[in-house]
Amino acid sequence: MIRRIALCLCLCSTPTLDAGAEPSPEAETRRIEADLSRIHMPEGFSISLYALVPHARTLAVGRRGAAIFVGTDANRIHVLTPGREGAASVDVFAPDAPFVIPHGLCFDAEGSLFVVEQNRISSFPAAETDWRRLAWKDARGLAPQGGLIPAAEQSANHTTRVCRIGPDGKLYVSLGQPYNVTPRDKLELFDKIGMGGIIRMNRDGSGREVFARGIRNSVGMDFDPSDGTLWFTDNQVDSMGDDTPPGELNRATRPGLHFGFPWYGGGHVRTNEYARDAPPQGVVFPEVEEAPHAADLGMTFYRGSTFPPYYRGGIFSAQHGSWDRTMPVGARVMFTRVGPEGKRGVSEPFAEGWNDGDPQYLGRPVDVAELPDGSLLVTDDQNGAVYRIVYKAP
Repeated sequence: MIRRIALCLCLCSTPTLDAGAEPSPEAETRRIEADLSRIHMPEGFSISLYALVPHARTLAVGRRGAAIFVGTDANRIHVLTPGREGAASVDVFAPDAPFVIPHGLCFDAEGSLFVVEQNRISSFPAAETDWRRLAWKDARGLAPQGGLIPAAEQSANHTTRVCRIGPDGKLYVSLGQPYNVTPRDKLELFDKIGMGGIIRMNRDGSGREVFARGIRNSVGMDFDPSDGTLWFTDNQVDSMGDDTPPGELNRATRPGLHFGFPWYGGGHVRTNEYARDAPPQGVVFPEVEEAPHAADLGMTFYRGSTFPPYYRGGIFSAQHGSWDRTMPVGARVMFTRVGPEGKRGVSEPFAEGWNDGDPQYLGRPVDVAELPDGSLLVTDDQNGAVYRIVYKAP
């Protein structure tokens, strides 16, 4: 089943709008393209509007590059059919599916699409090639509705899941805990089920286990293609001041590690609530500390060869932008060069200009993904847009 969205990137004549009417897709295209002219990137790079997609959040690119799936924080998944300059079409995937925040999307090597919702996990076989005929009846359940976390722990906070298939063939899923700082009476439960952590399971839903703990809310992860280790972003505690604590880019070299939350609010900064408590033994601190409150979300290792050698094997990540800060920071795409032996590294702005110091952002990047041709896609949920970044040697 397919539902086509009437969105296009052509600059057609714009009809006259009644007062209070929503702007037309053509008007939105012109506005966004004007804003993109203000984005700064290294020499040789350019950015353009790829598609208008309502609530665009996460990206999953099919291995053949024939379809691009876009997850949302609403109740729809969208599919982009690639064209020469932008998406040839934008469609709704499985429109009969009762999705609830279908945010986490990832493919396995066989082409099955995994969908992690607020409180459910499903998979759709051969989704890249057969998505036009797939419907909810074709979904395979890994965790039924209400089976991912206890229903009593559902919340509007930190409920946008992300997923990846690891080198071990297992499904990895982040489970943000719903509090600014976890209350003491929830610690034991959350530790047991993996809320405030990352879980993994077999691709049929069996063998669920907690892979990592001590994570406040991770909304981005990827595996380093050079050594198979998992890296992930984490959002720090709010309301601790403009310049503390830092955001995090973490590295999990093995299962069973603890990354410090809620004893640490970000980096080495202790939370007020747990300042007098001894933290767990062997806390792992971030490989890279990011700007405080920049809201680091989606990330991907760059595996292609189209970009200059400097970027190959490094990490592109999206900073959604701050809300808990006097002067806004973030709303940009970052690049991190991974250091020797796959450790640490330095993070630097790669694409910025959506934040010019005004509290009203021009856009808010959420996720990044690489296309088979080596170009980079970026989602923006404020504008309901997907951008494409390409490189041409000057």
